[in-house]
Amino acid sequence: MKTNHKSDPGERDTMRPEYDFSGAARSRTAARYAEGTNVVVVGHDVLDVFPDSAAVNEALRALAPVIRRRRKMRKKTQRVTARH
Repeated sequence: MKTNHKSDPGERDTMRPEYDFSGAARSRTAARYAEGTNVVVVGHDVLDVFPDSAAVNEALRALAPVIRRRRKMRKKTQRVTARH
């Protein structure tokens, strides 16, 4: 049987009364995170080449057509092999 965490007596409100978020606004990046963000950790040995996300994206966009072409070639090869 699942327990309802809200009614769990061990759960208690830990928000302090002096914290007032009534005038708070979401950060400018909240919308981007709501869309979904992929986080990739870049190895230390390539940080000089990829110092930021713009550099990583530029490289991946240049490499993407090659990868897509290879995938299409593999699919064609698999189809031809399956027929024989």
